[in-house]
Amino acid sequence: MALKINIGCGDKPTKGWRNYDNSWSVRLSKYILIAHICWKSGVLSEAQYKFISFAKNANILFANAIKYIPEGDSSVDVIYSSHMLEHLDRGKALFFLKEVSRILKCGGIIRLGVPDLKYQVEKYIENEDANKFIENTLLVSTKPTTLGAMIKYLIVGERNHQWMYDGKSLCKLLYESGFKEPSIFEPGATRISEPGLLDLNERSPGTVFVEAFKP
Repeated sequence: MALKINIGCGDKPTKGWRNYDNSWSVRLSKYILIAHICWKSGVLSEAQYKFISFAKNANILFANAIKYIPEGDSSVDVIYSSHMLEHLDRGKALFFLKEVSRILKCGGIIRLGVPDLKYQVEKYIENEDANKFIENTLLVSTKPTTLGAMIKYLIVGERNHQWMYDGKSLCKLLYESGFKEPSIFEPGATRISEPGLLDLNERSPGTVFVEAFKP
């Protein structure tokens, strides 16, 4: 049976796939009693606790994908990641793709979905609203000022975007990382055989999808 994994699934794991995320909530989902105590004491919000419970029930696994994805060398048939790559700086993006290459089988497929910079630019040209354009890129973050916000920042890290891509630049990144035949796909289209319940339209419009093979 083909092994398909979703990296950085957040609250949208793919049923029938193996799902990974690097949030602290996923870590806490393995210690649900501690999470419950933290919620009752006010350390966690109700929304955070609900996601922790969801992650446990959905069997979302923890992985820091820029360091190590807990799968064997050349063991995975398909890797999907949506709206995760833009949260990595250029160096970390390369580390992530190197790890993807390690675990992907020869001929295996990587499918990436990222916020489409071209889409944002077209919206800016249409609306001529510079403030909205900058806001939508999520490239600028507000630094924490309260103690609670600072602690959260230290634990969770930077959650805004670190880079932006269009289809052409994403294809170039994959090609330079050793993948072959990187191609842009319209929402709903894929080269993945039997994608099952994978959302091929995730966060569209505004998302560009690119697929490539490991040689």
